[in-house]
Amino acid sequence: MRPRAWQTRLGDRGRLLLLSFLMLFIELALIRWTGSEVLYLAYFSNFVLLASFFGIGLGFLLSSRPGGLLRLTPLLLGIFVLAILVNPVIVQRPSDSEVLYFGGERIDGPPAWVVLPVIYLAVAAIMATIADGVARTFRRLPPLEAYRVDIAGSLLGIVAFSLLSFLQLPPLAWGVVAGLALVSLLAPRPGRLGVAGLAVMLVALGWESAQPGIAWSPYYRLQWASFGVADDRFVDLAANGVPIQAMQTLPHMRRSAGFYFSPYLHLRHPPGEVLIIGAGTGNDVAVALASGAGHVDAVEIDPRVQRLGVELHPETPYADPRVEAHIDDGRAFLEQTGRRYDLILFALPDSLTLVSGQSSLRLESYLFTAEAAAAARDHLKPGGVVAEYNYFRSQWLVDRLAGTLQGAFGQAPCVDTSTNGPVSLVDGVGPDLVCDSRWAPSGPVVAPATDDHPFLYVPGATIPPFYLLSLLALLVASVGTVALLTFLGSGLRPAAAIPYLDLALMGAAFLLIESKSVVQFALLFGSTWHVNALVFGGILVTVLAAVETARRLRLPSLPWLFALLGLSLMAGYAVPPEWLLHLPAPLRFAAAVMVDFGPVYAANLVFAERFRAIEASAIAFGVNLIGALLGGVLEYASLLAGYRALVLVAGVLYLGAFLLQRRPPAMSTAALGGVAPGTPSAR
Repeated sequence: MRPRAWQTRLGDRGRLLLLSFLMLFIELALIRWTGSEVLYLAYFSNFVLLASFFGIGLGFLLSSRPGGLLRLTPLLLGIFVLAILVNPVIVQRPSDSEVLYFGGERIDGPPAWVVLPVIYLAVAAIMATIADGVARTFRRLPPLEAYRVDIAGSLLGIVAFSLLSFLQLPPLAWGVVAGLALVSLLAPRPGRLGVAGLAVMLVALGWESAQPGIAWSPYYRLQWASFGVADDRFVDLAANGVPIQAMQTLPHMRRSAGFYFSPYLHLRHPPGEVLIIGAGTGNDVAVALASGAGHVDAVEIDPRVQRLGVELHPETPYADPRVEAHIDDGRAFLEQTGRRYDLILFALPDSLTLVSGQSSLRLESYLFTAEAAAAARDHLKPGGVVAEYNYFRSQWLVDRLAGTLQGAFGQAPCVDTSTNGPVSLVDGVGPDLVCDSRWAPSGPVVAPATDDHPFLYVPGATIPPFYLLSLLALLVASVGTVALLTFLGSGLRPAAAIPYLDLALMGAAFLLIESKSVVQFALLFGSTWHVNALVFGGILVTVLAAVETARRLRLPSLPWLFALLGLSLMAGYAVPPEWLLHLPAPLRFAAAVMVDFGPVYAANLVFAERFRAIEASAIAFGVNLIGALLGGVLEYASLLAGYRALVLVAGVLYLGAFLLQRRPPAMSTAALGGVAPGTPSAR
């Protein structure tokens, strides 16, 4: 079939650039949007990432069959969006309790064992249809040139989605961008089903975006409603369908939420300087001001949550001149400020989302490590106090946090359970601390979380059974899909992947390097969305630099490149993050780039040199991406051994790739299901 007029004008490079942009943009949008609609994905957002890798890999491997799948993308997107909106998973506040925890609340919607596999397969199907279009264009270019254009398009996708996040635009804006790209790629005849799918998607997202009392922050779908009158006025706020805060008047808090005042009962004098981490909409700020604070640094990671406090809180705490608001990650602010405080308060800072779809790290993970407790201690004035409170899930978690404070302060913290609300933990040293009840462990105490193993809610070095069962379901769904497609004669040939198993191991190892880079930058510079976006952008720029190096320079042989990669991995493992944490910001950034992006650069020199001479580039690239699925599963090993250990796992995988590395056997391109580079694909 001859190329259409629009495709001819766009050219192979332009078309591949737009397809790669669309592929990464939709991947990011699906991770962000499904996590806001389905509660389970607040803790498993990397399932959408893994589904994307699986789907993209399948799309590349299926692209040798006649016809094309890209025309199905709008229809599948429309069905998916509509199905999620009709069947969301949301939390209902229990009528007899205000305690809200994952697994303990009443949930409306299908159970996790149904939702997670269905979403995994649905996302994989959507991404496979886009990847099919990418692969068909990919094969018409030399392998390295195609890879270079693909990375450039992906980088544009990150930039576009980050811009929409910065502007805090609703999902309709994401749908419009994706729709325009699809219309351009399918022009001049997108087909009736394509038009119908786009219409359903845009109408559904438009309806959701137009609902009153809803805003979209870079992290959450926020929804609020006002209740009561006069002193009983309050505004309920939910994030991703989970009630998280109620903006209340001071009299209302005194009657129904006395825990807000608990930290001040342990101080003999009104605090002069107060730091509130997790300031949210301002309840804690209002209480600090009412308790006589002279200055309050209010740190909140979500700009829209803080803005809602400015606009809606009945006590207007952020309007007080004694308050200085900071939109930042709490740990990053604590490490970078030079101010000392009479009270440092960690105020209900548990999040409902992960730092990214790339890791198991939650937004608040670095707030409750042994190193964080020591940093808080070092920012206290003489006689100052650190306090934290939350609706703790179980006694072992209270014991773990209390043990962490005891390790930092050398004494058992105060424990306050008298306010009929969250358990409060207070610690400090000196005669100004009022303490009626000291913590005593209820049994064996789980060791404190650390910056290398920051998993507060996991009792030690273990992988919770629910995670293992979910990962098993993911692997069964993946293997079952491949087996079914092979049986149905779809053109999928698993045997064609055998010559490229080294590339599968490289894909798995690179995903681990990426994950380690994301979490290390989160520690060094904050767990904010923009740090995350900059890290992913930096990784793609580094990959692009490696490809340009391979294109323009004669590289050493692969054994030497593997040796360079091994040295960079050893350096990344040898430098613990605490060595970098206290460096001045410019030096810290330069060191982090060298430690984390060095292996990224070396790994892509290896990949580029291996990829340069490959005949069946679509198959090879598909195998590499499916290998990344294995890397995403192995990322959960960090729950056992910490994040630094991921470098060792990556090293083992690269060693396996080196041992497997060889040129594909002398088979015809047709036998492998591919097309020689530079030749027109069968359309």
